[in-house]
Amino acid sequence: MLCPYCECKESKVLDSRHIDSASIRRRRECEKCKKRFTTYEKIEMIPVMVIKKDGRREAFDRDKIKFGLIRSCEKRPVPISKIDELVDSIDAEINKMYVDEIESTKIGEMVMDRLKEVDEVAYVRFASVYRQFKDLNTFINELESILNEKGEEQEE
Repeated sequence: MLCPYCECKESKVLDSRHIDSASIRRRRECEKCKKRFTTYEKIEMIPVMVIKKDGRREAFDRDKIKFGLIRSCEKRPVPISKIDELVDSIDAEINKMYVDEIESTKIGEMVMDRLKEVDEVAYVRFASVYRQFKDLNTFINELESILNEKGEEQEE
């Protein structure tokens, strides 16, 4: 690591802190001029490609998931911190799969599985767009499946 002041190649690490699961902040001191500076190290991830329903491929973008969740949770008692937690969870699960490509339908199912546990109304909103409900019967069927699951959980 070059010192930003004197461009010396030798420095020592004084302090290291994890910022998140993929980043480290290091406080360094130059061996030559003794000035201190901060560096950030980030794990370089190979971008995962998302295979869309029409066959197109595009780079995975966690902001798209966040935007969809925010829209679904609009006017619902779901804090933004919970939405960020859901996005982090989905992102981590995709990275743990060690895949180069993933189908958008798989990502959508991950979102719906987690959202159902957080807020059922937001889940139905997301599902209605994601599954492209064509008519009222499809919508009612989805609601009935939620009610059936709830009934089974209460019996246990």
